[in-house]
Amino acid sequence: MSARTATKEISVTAPVNIAVIKYWGKRDVKLNLPTNSSLSVTLSQDDMCSKTRVHLKEDTHVDTLTLNDEETAIGERLGNVLKLMRQLTEDSSLRHTSVSIHSTNNFPTAAGLASSASGFAALVFALGKIFLPSYTNTQLSAIARQGSGSACRSLFGGFVAWNMGELDDGSDSSAVEIAPQSHWDDLDALICVVSADKKAVPSTAGMQRTFETSPYLRHRVDHVVPKRMQDIIDAIKAKDFDKFADITMRDSNSFHASCLDTHPPIFYLTDVSRLIIGMVHALNQAAGRAVAAYTFDAGPNAVLYVQRKDTEMVLAIVSDLFGDGGTDHADLLNQSGINIDLSTFKQRNGLSRIIKTCIGDGPRVI
Repeated sequence: MSARTATKEISVTAPVNIAVIKYWGKRDVKLNLPTNSSLSVTLSQDDMCSKTRVHLKEDTHVDTLTLNDEETAIGERLGNVLKLMRQLTEDSSLRHTSVSIHSTNNFPTAAGLASSASGFAALVFALGKIFLPSYTNTQLSAIARQGSGSACRSLFGGFVAWNMGELDDGSDSSAVEIAPQSHWDDLDALICVVSADKKAVPSTAGMQRTFETSPYLRHRVDHVVPKRMQDIIDAIKAKDFDKFADITMRDSNSFHASCLDTHPPIFYLTDVSRLIIGMVHALNQAAGRAVAAYTFDAGPNAVLYVQRKDTEMVLAIVSDLFGDGGTDHADLLNQSGINIDLSTFKQRNGLSRIIKTCIGDGPRVI
């Protein structure tokens, strides 16, 4: 294939994913190889996605990057991804062609959501269409992983496992789809934005501190996560929400326990985060079933997974307790036969934003 017949420009979108089995710590920092496997849910691109346009340039040898309409220097990880694409392509003419990259997010930075996963997934998916058109998304995920670990999971829709792999070169550390979006299409997610402030301890630095100082992390990696991975895959395949919710919440707590076991300890949750945790457990206990499941990444913001039959009620509860008021959730609780007073968990204006979304598909060419 010559440069004249190669694709000159492509635009794509890629989704946000939220892990329910967390990874925290890297066995190889340079290759972004995790200490354990993880599993995530892909969220709808209609609500949140990264959009990337890649344009081939033949008149210059300088790659350029524009992020959210601002020219940005190409960092080491992106540079490595571009270098790898040129090394792997079968089209020799592409090895001497530079690229212009334009990337934006359709969700505000103030949402407090990490955009690196969707951003790098969109970038690698777009570059793959040009440089590596025969590659599968699993093969591309091993490249995306080197830019942003969790980006490898955003190359698929539905439910996605990132297998940690065992090889030193990382070639077997990639993502696979466990179940498609259509498998469990009545599962919704409420993203509860507690704070969009910059974290005191960034994720990369935090996970390495935990890796180096936490005895509990080794126990989690060796004895907790492997069984949970299989158990949650079984729950997903069976669409067993009670089991899915229990594992999701336990793993979120286990992850944050490893942060507390770090020396010095790392505190990502806030008082509002803990009120949300308490509210969910009280609600589930009163209902006699799992109504909602919380999970927290390395920050204070909660993601609540709910079945669609409960979405309206849980959204009303969260809005009433932690929003600016104006929503009476008591009637909805009564209609559902759940007898509980949740006012003890109220923290008015504890949330700056609530995003209602659902399970989504993988990257799209647009």
